[in-house]
Amino acid sequence: MAAQAGSLVAAVLAHSGRLDKEHLGARVGRLSRRVEELKGEVCTMINKKYSEFLPSMQSAEDLVAQVERLSNNIDLLKAGIENEVQRDLNVAVAEFTELKQQLERDTLVLSVLRKLQEFDTTIKECNSALQEKQYVAAAQQLEKARSSLRSLESRRGFELKILKALGTELTVQTQNMIYHLGEEWQKLIVWKLPPSKGSSSLEAVVLSELHLHTVPPQDEDAAVPPVAAVLQALAVLGELHSKLKDFGRLLLQYILKPLISHPSLEPVPEEQPDVFILRFRSQELALDESSPMEVFEKIKLVFEVLHRYLLSVPLEQPGEGRVTLAELLGELIWEELSDCLIHNCLVNSIPTNSSKLDQYKEVIESTEEFEKALKKMQFLKEDTTALLKYACNVDSHFANKKCQDVIMAARNLMTSEIHNTVKITPDSSIALPELPDPGSGDHVKLPRACSLVPNGTVSVGSESRLSPLTLCLPCCRISSSVQQLVELAYHTLLEATASTDLCCVQLFDCVRNIFQLFYEVVPTYHRENLQKLPQLAAIHHNNCMYIAHHLLTLGHQFRYRSTSVLSNGAATFVDLVPAFRRLGMECFLAQMRVQKGEILERLSSARNFSNMDDEENYCAANKAIKQVLHQLRRLGMVWQDVLPVNVYCKAMGALLNTALAEIVTRIAALEDISAEDADRLYSLCRIMVEEGPQVFTPLLEEDKNKKYQEEVPVYVQKWMTFKELMIILQANLQEIVDQWADGKGPLAEEFSAAEVKSLIRALFQNTERRAAALAKIK
Repeated sequence: MAAQAGSLVAAVLAHSGRLDKEHLGARVGRLSRRVEELKGEVCTMINKKYSEFLPSMQSAEDLVAQVERLSNNIDLLKAGIENEVQRDLNVAVAEFTELKQQLERDTLVLSVLRKLQEFDTTIKECNSALQEKQYVAAAQQLEKARSSLRSLESRRGFELKILKALGTELTVQTQNMIYHLGEEWQKLIVWKLPPSKGSSSLEAVVLSELHLHTVPPQDEDAAVPPVAAVLQALAVLGELHSKLKDFGRLLLQYILKPLISHPSLEPVPEEQPDVFILRFRSQELALDESSPMEVFEKIKLVFEVLHRYLLSVPLEQPGEGRVTLAELLGELIWEELSDCLIHNCLVNSIPTNSSKLDQYKEVIESTEEFEKALKKMQFLKEDTTALLKYACNVDSHFANKKCQDVIMAARNLMTSEIHNTVKITPDSSIALPELPDPGSGDHVKLPRACSLVPNGTVSVGSESRLSPLTLCLPCCRISSSVQQLVELAYHTLLEATASTDLCCVQLFDCVRNIFQLFYEVVPTYHRENLQKLPQLAAIHHNNCMYIAHHLLTLGHQFRYRSTSVLSNGAATFVDLVPAFRRLGMECFLAQMRVQKGEILERLSSARNFSNMDDEENYCAANKAIKQVLHQLRRLGMVWQDVLPVNVYCKAMGALLNTALAEIVTRIAALEDISAEDADRLYSLCRIMVEEGPQVFTPLLEEDKNKKYQEEVPVYVQKWMTFKELMIILQANLQEIVDQWADGKGPLAEEFSAAEVKSLIRALFQNTERRAAALAKIK
């Protein structure tokens, strides 16, 4: 067949002058038919081998040789035809073009056949390399076969059945090789994990071991493939990433994270002739927390041994060039490892006191050394400094941690019980930090409430001095939690003035946040108790006034520490003072409204104080009066020694006044009061006058309360009105007229003319004397 093709080409090239188109066409036709036959033979052979798995009828090598010879003949014929066409283009453009296209089609078919031959060869070589454990060569041949198949798939009009068979063969070979490489990987890297997988307890972690069979064998005849070959073959097949990802996950879970979380854990490396083992040991006497320096040393030790026996292997990565295994592993696990180091190690080492910030430089240096060591092993790239950035930003982290601790402490104080109280007196001392005297620059202990008066008194001229108590809170009881809250604010501000400017501002804002949090949280959290329990309402009132008192001067006290950004005077809390005063007053006034409502409700059962000669009516009114006095006594007991004296007296005075005003209004509205009614009404009023002042007991010392009981008219607006009403109930017409004294007497100061006339009409019968008396009331 080859000889025939050669003579055909020779005859074509030897022809001179005009070509015999019919003769040439016949020869090209025969050549095309032969190509088709050859195509059929190759396809049948491939089909039989890869699809039908039948023994081939003719040796593939002979077929390949024939394809080569035929291909060469076609190249010669193609060149000859092109030369003839160039010489005689005007004569036979159409005929020669058709012949050329026919030849090009034949060439395309032959190129496909060549690719089929390449695929077959690479699969054979891959199998033989795999049998000899030459994994890199086998993987490269497999990738060549894949490339040949991709090239075939890009041809249009080719037999789909063959391509499908080739694709199946390639998949089978690939999976076979991945399986073999996986087996080798498992032999090289062996994990011995605790029975309960996923457990992070110390007992379970101590049982974990990593065995690396990557130590070069001492017996040179041992058929252990070098670790580089297995890794490079996995890289060629694109399987290295998933293997490394699994390895990194186990490394984090069973080695690196436990070393960070458990201070007592220590890595114990052990090298044997053909294996390297990494296991753990637990120290019995260990601290609750490891210092970052200790943790870094342990982690560094693990990476050093891994680098020596595994991670230093260089690889050729497609598209990335030459990289080490350490770089690839670093990209996979460094982010999670650095997060764990930050949150479980560095966060705990941030100092909670600014005086210890200088000691933290050791941690920063240790972090820098740790990162340098990892970069030297190529585990880290040069630009990776997340860990170091965190460590260097210690001022901000200190402020954040301090603020978080302060807010948590404040929140716990705000949600604690209000009724645990402490007594505040002008001369009581508070555990406040030492602050400078604005005048002398000396440091003095400030009294509890006397914030503006550093030396106890303030000079107001050459001859006189203000009392030391001028700017002090009056004696009262506040919640111990609120006292601790104010102390917390002072100490936090003192910490702020000793810190950097950034930290100082953060801590100052934190103190403001404490008070704003109190304003929002306490009334809501304790709402039910503040509404129901008068004592808690009073304590809350005092708490708010105590905080407002300190807020007046809290910012100014720290202004004189000149190193601080607070010294410019912008740091103030004065703007919060009105809100806190309002908060305390609104709560107490709401309780007062509740108590007033209860007093009026009790008096409403007195049947308007009418027809007192009826025993049942008298008993109802008497009971109402007694209930009101009992309510006032009970309130006096729960507010006694809690409210400041002046607030207590005003509050009790307002409530007693409510009762007296209601009684006066009801009696003055009566249209008919008999003599017996008047006597009984007088006796009821006398109970109020005798027992009412007894509710004024703001102090525990009984004898000291007498002064406040004598000053009842000062606090009870209707006291004299009530007394004048009692006089009217017992007086005759002339006495009433004398009390009026032409509108200038004591009666005229308490009642209007219309009210007095109404009472006279109710008390006395219509006589000339009554008419005369009424005429004088004007």
